[in-house]
Amino acid sequence: MLAKIQPRVLELWLLGGFPSPVDLITAGEESMKRRWFLASTAAVALATVSLTAACGGNESAEGGEAAGGVLTMATSADYPPYEFVETAGGTEEIVGFDVDIARHIATELGYDLEITNIDFNGLIPALQAGRADFVMAGMTPTEERQQNVDFSDIYYTAQQTIVSPSGSGITSPADLEDKTVGVQLGSIQEGLAQDLATETPGMELSPLNRINEIVQELKSGRIDAAIIEDTVAKGFLENNPDLEAVVIPEEGPVGSAIAFPKDSERVDDFNQVLAEMESSGLMEELIVKWFGDGAE
Repeated sequence: MLAKIQPRVLELWLLGGFPSPVDLITAGEESMKRRWFLASTAAVALATVSLTAACGGNESAEGGEAAGGVLTMATSADYPPYEFVETAGGTEEIVGFDVDIARHIATELGYDLEITNIDFNGLIPALQAGRADFVMAGMTPTEERQQNVDFSDIYYTAQQTIVSPSGSGITSPADLEDKTVGVQLGSIQEGLAQDLATETPGMELSPLNRINEIVQELKSGRIDAAIIEDTVAKGFLENNPDLEAVVIPEEGPVGSAIAFPKDSERVDDFNQVLAEMESSGLMEELIVKWFGDGAE
């Protein structure tokens, strides 16, 4: 290395007036390292700013939520074919008519969908407590419920039925006299049964959390009949030929709608997608898929 140093430089070095060759080389290496570090730091900072801008530039108007975020749907997954737990393949998944509608709406609005499963009578409290963005559970927009939550347009209308053991002789609400009738707690059927009980002597209610519990109580003889929506009752009747059903004449509010927290800004967006599903024929396709060709 010293052979490459000019004589004058070597003389200055020997006299202590110039940095050593080793110092010069070391200083050069340190300078290169500093330049590399500064360039790397600038690149990382630029990338971070770009990523932050990309994430923060898609905020929605409601709650500052980013597009492509998650909407939480609360349901009571014991109400086939609206929503139920599918266990095929060794895994549990909530599926059904409502779930297909919710997934389509979430996709159209640019969100992922998360589903939480709770008892029916806890659905509206979950909305009020902010634990869900909306509820789909075959829920009818009664006047009482509208005092606590907002609703979308009606997306499906069904009928109510009295389910009883075959040969029971129950053919109308009047035949529920002195009978114990099972209903789902907090449901439209419970409200209907309460109204019937005021005009039917001896009729008593047995509110339970889940439809399958009601059917088991019915089959075991602990209740005499149950009031269940026709599309839901259909599946249980197919699997239980010892049961039969009769339609209750319609009175009061009917149909299923999506529930939201009061003054939610999402109602109009959801209604728009529901209308598009109706006009495109997609809603009819889902009705046929889950309720069969005879569904209206």
